[in-house]
Amino acid sequence: MKRFVYLLWLAVSLSFAAACSSESGSGLYDEPDSSTGVVPGGSGSSGSTTSFKSGGSSSPATVLASNATLTTFDVALNTSPLSETESSIPADDEDYIENSEFTSTISIVYSGSSATVTGSVSGVEVTVNGADVLVNSTAKKVEYALSGSSSDGRFKLYSEKKFKLSLNSLNLTNNDGAPINIQSGKRAFVVLSGTNTLKDGSSYNTTDGEDEKGCLFSEGELLFSGNGTLNVTGNYKHGIVSDDYILLRPGNIINVTTSKGHGLKANDAVTIAGGVLNVSVSGTAKKGISCDSIVVVKGGRTTILTSGGGEWDSEENDVTASAGIKADDNFDMSGGELYIKSTGSGGKGISSDIDVNISGGTLKVITIGAQYKYGSYDAKAKGIKADGNLTISGGDVWVRASGGEGSEGIESKKVMTISGGNVLVYTYDDAFNAKSALNITGGNLYAYSTNNDAIDSNGSLTISGGNVIASGTFAPEDGFDCDQNTFNITGGVLIGMGGGTSTPSNTSTQASLIFGQATIIQNTYIAITNASGKNLLSVKLPRSYSGATLLISAPGMTKGSSVTVKSGVTVKGGTDFCGLNSTGTVSDGSDVATISLSSIVTSHNYSGGMGGGPGVPPGGGGPGRP
Repeated sequence: MKRFVYLLWLAVSLSFAAACSSESGSGLYDEPDSSTGVVPGGSGSSGSTTSFKSGGSSSPATVLASNATLTTFDVALNTSPLSETESSIPADDEDYIENSEFTSTISIVYSGSSATVTGSVSGVEVTVNGADVLVNSTAKKVEYALSGSSSDGRFKLYSEKKFKLSLNSLNLTNNDGAPINIQSGKRAFVVLSGTNTLKDGSSYNTTDGEDEKGCLFSEGELLFSGNGTLNVTGNYKHGIVSDDYILLRPGNIINVTTSKGHGLKANDAVTIAGGVLNVSVSGTAKKGISCDSIVVVKGGRTTILTSGGGEWDSEENDVTASAGIKADDNFDMSGGELYIKSTGSGGKGISSDIDVNISGGTLKVITIGAQYKYGSYDAKAKGIKADGNLTISGGDVWVRASGGEGSEGIESKKVMTISGGNVLVYTYDDAFNAKSALNITGGNLYAYSTNNDAIDSNGSLTISGGNVIASGTFAPEDGFDCDQNTFNITGGVLIGMGGGTSTPSNTSTQASLIFGQATIIQNTYIAITNASGKNLLSVKLPRSYSGATLLISAPGMTKGSSVTVKSGVTVKGGTDFCGLNSTGTVSDGSDVATISLSSIVTSHNYSGGMGGGPGVPPGGGGPGRP
C-alpha cells in the first residue's frame, strides 16, 4: 500500500523527478527550473506550506566529508605499488616467516617443456617428468625456489613439515590442473620477487581422493610475503585457495582473475594485513573473496570487481548472487583500503553471515545490479549486509547502491550501531536499514535514498550523538522511519527530511522540532538559531521538496526555549560534514519562523507523519502511520 501511495503521488508530481534521479542521472545535483525558491508545482508561501528562500553560502574552517562525488565515484583495479610498512613483527607468531628458519634449498628452473632441479636434501625426493615436478618431503627447514617459464608444467608438493616457497619471475601454466598444487596441510610461506604468472587449464586431471580447487592450491596455510608481483588466472575454478587460511602482508602486488570460481577462497580465515590485491570475478554467483569463516582487513589496498548474476542454489534451496566479500563468520575491518564494485543482478559488496565490524580504514562500495528473481525467491543488491549485528566505529565508508528495488546501502538483520567514522550512503532503497534496532552514538552519517527511507529501523531508533543528515524521498517515505517503535533522541546534531517522519518519543531528553509542509529548493542553506542568534544547526539541503517534513534536533534545543528557522543564510567557520555545520556562525538570510519548543517534541505546520512512532506530544504531530 505504501508503494502504491507513493506511485500515485509521483504521477501527479512529475515536476520533482529531477531532484531524485537514479544512477544514470546526476541525482543530487539537478537544480529545478526555478529561481524563486519554490519548486514548480509547489504552493510557495501561500496556503499551509512554507517556502524557504533559496541560496546562501558556506565557508567552513574544516570539511570532514562532502557528498560532491557520492553519485559519481567509481572503483577500478589499481596495480600501482603501495608504500606501507609493518609496525612490528610479532615475535611468537608462527605465521610470520621471520620467526622460522630455512637452511636448505631445492632450486627448480622451468624452461619450455622441461625443468631442471638442483640441490639435494635428505628426506626430499624430487621426480621430474618433462616440466611436471613432483616433490615428496619429510624434511624440515626446506626452501623450494621456483623460476623460469613453461606453457605446460606444474609444481606439486607433499610435505610433512612447513616450508618456504619462493617464486622468482616464474611463468607457469598447467593445461590440465593447478600449476602449483600443494598437497600439504603445513604452513606454506610464499615469498614473491619479480613478476610471477600462474594459469590453469579449463579442466583438471585430478588424482583420486585429492582436492585441487584452484590455480594456486594448498591444503594448508598460504602465507604471502616479499616484494614481488603475482598474476593468477583461474580458468577452471578458483584463483587462490587454502583449505586452511590465507595471510597477505605488505610489499606484494597480487592480481587474480577468474571466470568460473571465486578469486580467493579459504576455509578458516582470510587476513589482509598489507600489500596490493586486485580481484576480478565474472562467474555467476561467484565471490571476490569467499571464506567459510572470518575475513579481516587491517592494511593494504584491495580492489574487487564482480560482474556475475544470481542463480538458484539447489543445495541450499535458495538463490545466491555474487559478492565482493562473502564471510560465513564475521567481517572485520580496522585499516587499509577496500574498494568493491558489483555489477551483476543481486550482487553485494560485503556479505557476512554473522557480524560486520568496521573501526578504521577506507571502504568504498558500489552495487548497480538489479534484483535477481527465481520464482518466489529473490536476491537483492546490498552495499554492506550483516545477518547479525553491524557496527561502525571509525573509518571512511562510502556506499552507493542504485540497482533498483531492494538496493539498500547498509543493512543489519539484528542491531546496527554507528559510533564513529564518516559514513556516506546513496541508494535507491533504504540507505540504512536495521531489523532489531538502530543506534547512533557518534560519527558522521549522510543518508540519501532516491526511492525510500533514508534511515529505517524495524525496531527501535536511538540517537545520542554524532552528526546525521537523512534525506528520504517524497511521501510516503521518511528521513527517519522506525514504524511504531521507540524513537529516542538524547543527543547529536540531526536533520531528517522526506514526505514524513517517525515522531521521537516523549522519553527523549533532547528537544526536537518537526517542521511540516516545507517547500525548499536544493542547495538552499537553512539554519536553526537560539534566542541569542547562535547557530544550533545549519545545513545545505541536498534536494528539492514540496510539502516536505523536516525533523531537526541539536544540543541547545531544550523544552521551554525558542528557536528561529532561517533560510538562505551564510555560514562561516566551524566544521562541515556534507553541508551540516553546528559550530560555525550564521548571518544574513531571512527568518522563516520563530517557534517555542513547548514540548520535548514540537511540531510546526505538521499534522502527522508517514513514519509513525509513539510519543507524539500533546497538541503536536500526529499518530503516525497506522
